[in-house]
Amino acid sequence: MGTTASPFLNPIAAELDGAGARPTAKVLSRRAKQRRGIQAMIAASYVVDGLILMLYARAGAIPETVGPAFAATGLLSVAWYLVLSETGFTERFKDHYLVVPQLIISVMILLSFAYIAPAVGLMFLCTLFTAVTFSALRSTPLQSALLWTVIAAGLAALFLLTDKPIGLPVGNSIERLATLLLFALGIGRCMYIGIFSSSMRQSLYQSGQKLKEAYRRIEELAELDELTGSFNRRTIMRMLGEEIVRAQRGNAPCSVALIDLDFFKRINDAHGHPTGDEVLRTFAITVFANIRAIDRFGRYGGEEFLLVMPDTGEDAAFRMLDRLRAIVAELDWSAFSPGMRVTLSAGVATLRENETSDNFLARADSALYASKARGRNRITSA
Repeated sequence: MGTTASPFLNPIAAELDGAGARPTAKVLSRRAKQRRGIQAMIAASYVVDGLILMLYARAGAIPETVGPAFAATGLLSVAWYLVLSETGFTERFKDHYLVVPQLIISVMILLSFAYIAPAVGLMFLCTLFTAVTFSALRSTPLQSALLWTVIAAGLAALFLLTDKPIGLPVGNSIERLATLLLFALGIGRCMYIGIFSSSMRQSLYQSGQKLKEAYRRIEELAELDELTGSFNRRTIMRMLGEEIVRAQRGNAPCSVALIDLDFFKRINDAHGHPTGDEVLRTFAITVFANIRAIDRFGRYGGEEFLLVMPDTGEDAAFRMLDRLRAIVAELDWSAFSPGMRVTLSAGVATLRENETSDNFLARADSALYASKARGRNRITSA
């Protein structure tokens, strides 16, 4: 059975939707629908038990008034709760199902009728077990302790303070039929509680997975530049610092490149910012497709990007950037606008001993400006 098969079989979603904030109208409506579903089951249970009691009455085990009285009393308790639910009164409480008050009322009804009709008293005690098990699914440890105390006190009063012969008649065929129905339906209720519990666990698991995915996505978005999908400045700078530490600790080479799209302002002015955005996205995709898995590429600011190349010396870094420069220059940019041409300039620097990230980037930046001064569409090593 899926977790959304029935509104009262998936109670966790609404709780999570409204957690930590004032519940929305949608959440309130869903909660009310769930409460109606639960009360409908409780009402049906009282009616069914009332019919079984009428069978026992037909067999002469109990007075004929017991079955209708039991069903009417149970339905009155359901009506009481529904009035509180539909008027919004239950929403004033954290436990909007009012588990403790509902179960206490049920216990009082069941123990009272066990006292009134002791000949079928075991029937009410069987129903009591079902009610307690169902309520336990929504009870806190403190509530469970309180409920156990109330039930234990009620049972003690029934068994120790009275001499009622609590039993269950099976003397004739009608009584045996009624008892058969009692146990068959009792087992069915227990199985339903198992389905309910399994549904709650599945719902919790799925909600947990959704939360994990949401957190992962939030963390991912916090690291990425929204436009290009490359790392944002904060993240690429953190990665640069980590690679510097790793390279200095392991005495390994590390190079960086500051990359700038040539005359990008002219593209924005001539073709519009939406076209400019597409150019940036296409450039980023091109770079991602032509760098190694160990390389780190991020947007440094505007049309300027930073490429971190671990385990890469000066010559290899220069060759890698010159290859990227040629690939970008040879792309068919006319798809964005006829006659459009996009090129890049870059400054490459290789880490020196005991060099800080600021000095490292400053040298790459100087090399980038040298590329621009020499006419752009070229790579310069620091």
